[in-house]
Amino acid sequence: MTSPATDPSASRERPSLTSVVDCAVYVDGVRQPGRWTHDEAIAEVRRRGTGFVWIGLFEPGADQIQGIAATFGLHELAVEDAVCAHQRPKLDRYGETLFMVLKTVRYVEHESPTTANEIVESGEIMAFVGHDFVVTVRHGDHSQLGVLRAELEGAPERLQAGPAAVLYGLTDHVIDNYLAVTEAFESDIDQIEALVFAPRSPVEVEQMYLMKREILELRRAVAPLQAPLRRLAEGADRVVPDQIRSYFRNAEDHLTVVAERVAGFDDLLTTLVNVTAAKVSLQQNGDMRKITAWAAIVAVPTMVVGIYGMNFDHMPELHWTFGYPLVMGVVLLACLLLYRTFRRNNWL
Repeated sequence: MTSPATDPSASRERPSLTSVVDCAVYVDGVRQPGRWTHDEAIAEVRRRGTGFVWIGLFEPGADQIQGIAATFGLHELAVEDAVCAHQRPKLDRYGETLFMVLKTVRYVEHESPTTANEIVESGEIMAFVGHDFVVTVRHGDHSQLGVLRAELEGAPERLQAGPAAVLYGLTDHVIDNYLAVTEAFESDIDQIEALVFAPRSPVEVEQMYLMKREILELRRAVAPLQAPLRRLAEGADRVVPDQIRSYFRNAEDHLTVVAERVAGFDDLLTTLVNVTAAKVSLQQNGDMRKITAWAAIVAVPTMVVGIYGMNFDHMPELHWTFGYPLVMGVVLLACLLLYRTFRRNNWL
């Protein structure tokens, strides 16, 4: 049974007190009108003998997900992972249900990579996929799925493939975001590279390590996902029909591109860190040469003044009228010769 039909998009991606963002029944790829509870939705699908249920949850608590877990027979270990979050990307099978974890990322806008405190923000999407249901659990404000749901509903022929089509849509959506983030990140790295090789570079080594940390966060999202996608593409799970496996192979190819980009970013940043450290060392050596050169120049008048300050009565030219101008001239000439020598050797 359903309540009076309402606009199904009105409540999409709007977290409620019960954490249920949206609950819909799809038959032949078409969303059925009305608002449903999870019990009503799965009962309707099983009464018809066709279609599936898609429930979207936003950061549910343990008590909020228990009813749904009991209705769909979700394994307690997977439910615990979905509630606690902070999981690495993976694909597990519990009976006839697949449990997949995807890490989501978002590029944080900033004025300059040299002043940014955060470049990549991460979240998670978990998906329970059965033969007649999909339960998605979202953690993180940036990973909303309303656009994806609307896109899939606008292409009923895709949803006709069942819950596996939703799983592929989630995967493709997440990988597209990876590509967008890596493109934005590439622009930042190009800017950093230009600054590193500029004279008197304003880039500090600490900023390089920040970017490497953000790259590490990207790597943690991308690298572990390759094995689950390969498993889905090779048809290791019966929940995924043959017509969807080729799509997962395409997603795996896109993920490989992202992984190669991330590895390239990491290598380039390592090189830039080494270059920056070398530049700092060279600048310090140059500063030390300048300090040493000026110290040598100052040492000449200091030595002469020290000798003539010993207050002996019998010293050369001590009582000669031109003694003082002669000493000052010799000191000045020695200082000029030293200055010219250091300048010729690029110490000054």
